[in-house]
Amino acid sequence: MNSKVKEIEQATLRKEKLEFSVGDSVKVHNLIREGEKERVQIYEGVVLKRQGGGNRETFTVRKNSNGVGVEKTFPINSPMVVKVEVVRKGKARRAKLNYLRERVGKAAKVKENMNVEEAQA
Repeated sequence: MNSKVKEIEQATLRKEKLEFSVGDSVKVHNLIREGEKERVQIYEGVVLKRQGGGNRETFTVRKNSNGVGVEKTFPINSPMVVKVEVVRKGKARRAKLNYLRERVGKAAKVKENMNVEEAQA
């Protein structure tokens, strides 16, 4: 890749790395601008996928809102994403959890990864 492009991308990368993976339940603190006011909106759901690399990396979060599945894609390096808080570590054996879209209720849940909690304790 062109060295100038790499140089520009390095300048826009996030300083701290976001520590979450596919299958985790997360709270995404997203900065919303309405006119001249700013507020932080929290979007909570399960991470379906992380894709891309470097400056273009994104992640998709899915939640159920009033019985309707809603997905939102966030760029990792966006200044509008204030922080990503991991609520629960999920046990996923795939990179993309697209099969959750067809599931409803308890079948749409991802099992919790107990090994992570044992290692932290």
